[in-house]
Amino acid sequence: MNTIKKMIYVMFAIVVISCQDDDQTFGEITAPVNLTVTATVANASDDNPYGDGSGMVTFSASADNATGYKYLFGDNSTMMSTGNAEHVFAQPGVNSYVVTVIASGAGGSQTTATTEVTVFSAFDDPATKQLLTGGASKTWYVAAALPAHLGVGPVGTGTPDYYAAAPFEKEGEGCFYNDAITFSLNAANNIVFNYDNQGASFFNVDFLSVGGGGGDADQCLGYDVSGDKFVNLAPATNSVYAEGATTGTQIIIADGGFMSYYIGTGTYEVVEIQDDYMMLRAIPGSNPDLAWYLKFTTDPAGGGGGGNSGGNMLTSEFEDLAWSDEFDGDSLDTSIWNYEIGNNNGWGNQELQYYTDTNTEVSDGTLKITATKEATNGFDYSSARINTKDNYEFKYGRVDVRAKLPEGGGTWPAIWMLGGNYTEVGWPATGEVDIMEYKGNEPDIVHGTLHYPDHSGGNGDTSSTTIENASGEFHTYTVEWTAEHILFAIDGEIFKEFTNSPAVPFNHTFFMILNVAMGGTFGGAVDPAFQQSAMEVDYVRVYQ
Repeated sequence: MNTIKKMIYVMFAIVVISCQDDDQTFGEITAPVNLTVTATVANASDDNPYGDGSGMVTFSASADNATGYKYLFGDNSTMMSTGNAEHVFAQPGVNSYVVTVIASGAGGSQTTATTEVTVFSAFDDPATKQLLTGGASKTWYVAAALPAHLGVGPVGTGTPDYYAAAPFEKEGEGCFYNDAITFSLNAANNIVFNYDNQGASFFNVDFLSVGGGGGDADQCLGYDVSGDKFVNLAPATNSVYAEGATTGTQIIIADGGFMSYYIGTGTYEVVEIQDDYMMLRAIPGSNPDLAWYLKFTTDPAGGGGGGNSGGNMLTSEFEDLAWSDEFDGDSLDTSIWNYEIGNNNGWGNQELQYYTDTNTEVSDGTLKITATKEATNGFDYSSARINTKDNYEFKYGRVDVRAKLPEGGGTWPAIWMLGGNYTEVGWPATGEVDIMEYKGNEPDIVHGTLHYPDHSGGNGDTSSTTIENASGEFHTYTVEWTAEHILFAIDGEIFKEFTNSPAVPFNHTFFMILNVAMGGTFGGAVDPAFQQSAMEVDYVRVYQ
């Protein structure tokens, strides 16, 4: 989104009115006295009496016997402070605000002072306002499927160099991915914030006491976030990005509001925002040398969106190549790949092909597995199915297979994995990961499926996505597999996510399988005109 240029002019007048009880002490109660408040417009001068155009006003409050201060800025924003505060007034036009400062003392006593500030602001970011609210109301969720959906780095870099959460890494915390945050427009066209945390929020370790917790690690803590809060949009004041690399706008949430991860602030720079994706940057209240990063999506499952890529793109935590077959020779490497021969009672799916060891070819840098209409051992079609069982098996990692799929009604190519203990425990107890399945009868759809107990056969845990020119072009089919999750992607774009756990059989070694079936319960009717077509595989790579 293009950065919208903004100018803000501020003029102010200050009137301080103090009030306090005549009785300043009563037992343990000690009321603050001599409360004073000053306000300074940033870079105000004779030539520029309304400041430098940033809209920034700096406040300072002091009082004897005060233990803390609360600022009510008069534009629906509030801030807790030890005395000093900075605030940007961003409402367009000339507006006067009565800023109230409440000084707290021992025993719950309070003293107040008010300061009148008159501000002229030309700030406006209708694009961010529209994308944030959808023009009426829009709900956002933590983008759990995206890498670095939570991250932290030095304040001066603009990147989470110290830590970036892997997809679904915080699943075990039990609350972080349950949040629903809604931004709406009220009748006055003001932004209203509502946060549903289902009773608990994820707290940074520095702020556990705020939520009533303790310890030395981030925690989910029961915390009341009920009620609507007002939101202002203002120019970002802590940005380190070059022009065009950020919206230049920050979200300021009133009344202690925050977005999913409690770090002692309700102010977030909108680094990027799209219809279904938002990346925020915030400076925590505990350490001004740090910047935290949060990614949100409109997908309740934590997918969707994906930053500058324009989609829910996979950034893998696995980068070291552990094994590959690039098919650069002139024959299949049978020290790695085993042929499976026969029909095996339709392979449990009423398949029509007979698998041979002659329907593969390695040439010009690719493997071709060809399905052919020909009478073979009593069947009408021949094809091939190869696997790496006992030769190459692995646990966890990222699998990339670059392939061009066959065409023709009834073709059923598959790129998949099966548990290495298959012969001992059987199927589906061993587990099955179908990285890619495709029907020639539905040439615009690719499927990713998991089979395990209670999810076998037609009851598999499956998702699908659309694809363009699967038979005419190479695409990269990917599974990323960890103890916490299994992600399915095409050309780097995630289309399915699954939460792994010890309760399912995806935590032991698996082997690879490549095949092209014909017909059957999944492939469907074979086109009578079908003669021959191949799945062409450029490479199979495993990263760990």
